Amino acid sequence: QVKLVVAGRGWVQPGGSLRLSCAATGFIFSSTAMNWFRQSPGKGREFIASISSTGGITNYADSVKGRFTISRDNAKNTVYLQMNSLKVEDTAVYYCYAMVPVNLRRWGQGTQVTVSS
Repeated sequence: QVKLVVAGRGWVQPGGSLRLSCAATGFIFSSTAMNWFRQSPGKGREFIASISSTGGITNYADSVKGRFTISRDNAKNTVYLQMNSLKVEDTAVYYCYAMVPVNLRRWGQGTQVTVSS
């Protein structure tokens, strides 16, 4: 019953910004760490950000450090990814991933983000 639905605009110019949202249902969101991954044809699936259950601890891949910000609103069961100073190489399908018990884990609904002029 775990369900993760990603929403966000799919295209942005280099240097621009975009915010992705992931609405979660089917588990205790407030007790669950959340992640963002992305996948591009040349790189495969790549970890980009994580956040602890309360939002107090965050981690980022070096490739997005200083440009992306992960956050969450436990009252809304939603995790966000704010993407600033976007580069062409950020083009990928972005996925939300929940650290629920192993047997319940699944890839969320990804969304295509294209950074291009």
